[in-house]
Amino acid sequence: MEPVKNRQHWMSVLAHSAPERLRHYWQPLNIKANYQPLRAPEIGLTRLQARMGGSGRRFILGDATVTRAVIRLDDGTCGYSYVLGRDKAHAELCALLDGLLQQQGESTLLYRQLIVPLAAERAEQQSQRAREIASSRVDFFTLVRGDN
Repeated sequence: MEPVKNRQHWMSVLAHSAPERLRHYWQPLNIKANYQPLRAPEIGLTRLQARMGGSGRRFILGDATVTRAVIRLDDGTCGYSYVLGRDKAHAELCALLDGLLQQQGESTLLYRQLIVPLAAERAEQQSQRAREIASSRVDFFTLVRGDN
């Protein structure tokens, strides 16, 4: 994968990770990194838009709470994060990990021990949810009467 796609992948995995699962994989790595917050974690709202049928006209679905953070590592690399919810520690940790992954890339221990298992957990959750939805699916059809 190219660097932009790699970063999009790990940022998606980090943003969708549950804070406790992220810490579960992060703490055993025992990586210490020096950084300064450029933008301390802050909470705000974002407007969610949707489309009728996925391709129709746009409409406002509602608002969601988002926490964002920006950090700078000692070498000047900046890490960014946006996560749904109000967990400032989660947003700051995601920003730190984004910065570290930019330095080290996808072939490092950090990527293999953190991003890969979190991505696998997310894929399993999505698969399980798809199976649950499929089991309750109702197909509607129209019978053609022979009166006409």
